[in-house]
Amino acid sequence: MKLLEVRGLRVAFDGKEVVKGIDFSIARGEKLALVGESGSGKTVTALSLLRLAMNARCSGAANFERDGASADLLAIPEQEMRAIRGQDIAMIFQEPMTALNPLFTVGEQIAEVLQLKQGLDAARCAGATVALLQSTGIAEAARRAKSFPHQLSGGQRQRAMIAMALACKPKLLLADEPTTALDVTVRAQILELLADLQKEYGMAVLMITHDLNLVRKFADRVAVMEDGHIVEYGPVAEVFASAQHTYTRKLIDSRPVRNVVEAIAGADAPARLMDAEAIGVSYPVSLPGLRGWFGKGAFVAVRDASFSIAAGQTLGVIGESGSGKSTLALAALGLQAFTGALELDGQRWGSGAASDKALRRSVQVVFQDPFSSLSPRMTVEEIVGEGLLVHRPGLDASMRQRSVLQILGEVGLEELQFPNLLSRYPHEFSGGQRQRIAIARALIVSPQLLVLDEPTSALDVTIQKQVLDLLQRLQRERGLGYLLITHDVDVIRAMAHQVLVMKDGAIVEAGDVRAVLDAPQHAYTRTLVAAGS
Repeated sequence: MKLLEVRGLRVAFDGKEVVKGIDFSIARGEKLALVGESGSGKTVTALSLLRLAMNARCSGAANFERDGASADLLAIPEQEMRAIRGQDIAMIFQEPMTALNPLFTVGEQIAEVLQLKQGLDAARCAGATVALLQSTGIAEAARRAKSFPHQLSGGQRQRAMIAMALACKPKLLLADEPTTALDVTVRAQILELLADLQKEYGMAVLMITHDLNLVRKFADRVAVMEDGHIVEYGPVAEVFASAQHTYTRKLIDSRPVRNVVEAIAGADAPARLMDAEAIGVSYPVSLPGLRGWFGKGAFVAVRDASFSIAAGQTLGVIGESGSGKSTLALAALGLQAFTGALELDGQRWGSGAASDKALRRSVQVVFQDPFSSLSPRMTVEEIVGEGLLVHRPGLDASMRQRSVLQILGEVGLEELQFPNLLSRYPHEFSGGQRQRIAIARALIVSPQLLVLDEPTSALDVTIQKQVLDLLQRLQRERGLGYLLITHDVDVIRAMAHQVLVMKDGAIVEAGDVRAVLDAPQHAYTRTLVAAGS
């Protein structure tokens, strides 16, 4: 029996249509995945069903079965719509840190839903809140209910969001990229939790995502969106086995592909660019009680990490948030104080001495989110050419401009394709194009080693593949060494020659990427590989 039937849904902002007459339906207890890249209209579709798309003009019909009658979600009065929101249809948002109110505890926010929608008194709200948090697998639920959002981990915040959404046992749950910001193991836990709760409550789920692995594991049917249209629609197994539309095939074929020069051993092995021995990083922390009056404790973020990176090869570092990956990357960049020995191109590195400045051009970085790592006030020419002002001050303006154009061409950004390329600002480019600009900025000073900190995790699957292909090509052509920080097992398989697996600041497994990922010895590595497959 159909719970929701959408017919001819159109959504426009300022006269521009972003959802262009789509049709789909969801049966009771069914899991439907809405798949597509950023800008395809997925999230706007979900928000329009709850009439939460601000300043949007919606038309068509969205008939929702409620109390034995059909209600058009797009046409019913606002007062009736308020009764449906949270009660019959609930939503889990993509980023819980921004969706949860930082001024209230998570327990207060869940209790507010119970009080407004079900009229429970304070005592019953408190008990129901703890029970809901327990049902989502949060340990010490009574204590965690008194925590503020910033005091919870990413996975705990997402579980609290799920508890809030399920407070009134809705008939339909809209889940907007509920696992995108989470580590692979936490992602698997949240998926399993949603599947269990969906069966327990008998609710239908509309899952919005660009993660095809998630769709395979979770959904019954899939609708593929491109540019505001649903271009393919059907059972998951059928669509993935024999996709009919070119866009669907493009998404399915976007899994990272390995295309690197394999490592050579022995006398012909390439020179080592970086050697690290027993690297340790710790931070001072306050001690509880009277001990805090007389001294500080230490939080060890990285302990006894040893590795080497050769020219033309990639060392992948994989682990969950808090494992020490990014701290190790900062030490490799000479931006974090550490103990142990670190050499770059045979010279001591990261000591803060004047010699570091001469070596600085040899190691550059590409950050996770190009939108936040590129200055919005600088043009492309200023962003990419900035390194030349420091490392090649003898170049005049015209020579710098030629160098900037040349390196932008190498990363696939040409003046013919983008008129006035040099005078544009970052917001005028897509996410993948901004990441190309970030790569160009790193390459312009001719480094030997690039630190890649989650360089594709903020990108759609098709753009991710393009950026990985670019990085592989640049490595083959320039002989670059990469220190690749990621939590994505597929990216490690495609890019890395050697891999370090980090947990709680320690390297728990290391070696050749195929040996480690195909036959992991440590239980934690096996968990990561299983969650990412």
